[in-house]
Amino acid sequence: MGKIVIATYKPKAGKEKALDALVKNHVKVLRNQGLATLRPPMVMKAADGTVVEVFEWISKEAIEEAKKNKDVVAYWDKYREVCEIMPISSLIESKNSFSEFNPF
Repeated sequence: MGKIVIATYKPKAGKEKALDALVKNHVKVLRNQGLATLRPPMVMKAADGTVVEVFEWISKEAIEEAKKNKDVVAYWDKYREVCEIMPISSLIESKNSFSEFNPF
């Protein structure tokens, strides 16, 4: 059974375009490794510029496999250079019953 996750990436100053480029290919990288489903990801932006990505892993085990996959880890290292990975609760939008975001 798949696992849908919500990931939030707050860009470092001046790194917004680099982050956007990484997000555009993130799920493709996971799929190429057999870790994410074909369900289309949903990507949006919070008012403060934080990118919110919703996607589906193949399984809970796939999440753990990703942490040991050299290609995925290398891709995630690029994320760490351009953003902070934040909990969804850090976004002001998460405090609303109906959280509104801007299209990616």
